[in-house]
Amino acid sequence: MISRNEKIEPPSDDKRWRIVQATMQRNGFTRDGLIETLHTVQQSFGFLDDDSLRYVAASLNAPLSQVYGVSTFYHLFSLKPAGRNTCVVCMGTACYIKGAPALLEQIENEYGLSRGETTEDGHLSLMTARCLGSCGLAPVAVINGHIAGKLNAEEALQRLQALQEVENVQQA
Repeated sequence: MISRNEKIEPPSDDKRWRIVQATMQRNGFTRDGLIETLHTVQQSFGFLDDDSLRYVAASLNAPLSQVYGVSTFYHLFSLKPAGRNTCVVCMGTACYIKGAPALLEQIENEYGLSRGETTEDGHLSLMTARCLGSCGLAPVAVINGHIAGKLNAEEALQRLQALQEVENVQQA
């Protein structure tokens, strides 16, 4: 274990680590601040990598297994960088009954990925949620933060294709 007085150096000299350190300091470098610290790391860097988990564990004097356990238990945390675009398909009861599994399967087949993955080119991250709370619009997906309700697979693929076309125009 590391003594409270020992200063733990961040994984890099990136200035975003100062924000993380401020969060830990505000919580007294205690394990009680673990979830808030992980949120800060993810907000700052976009995801939680191995180095950041080790740094947080050492700084909060917490076992790495506990930090890893928390980061994998909560769906809000990601251990991989997100794509430039995100699609979250609701798998709640209403959405499930109204066709979310078929919607998800079509997207997976079209983009060659599974839920929780990002395309190799970093274009799209596909995720699922237990419930998005928009049951009256089932099936629902959140595409880049915008709720798309009463979706069918064709419409979802059209929306995702439009995002790809916008990216292609911006890169040209």
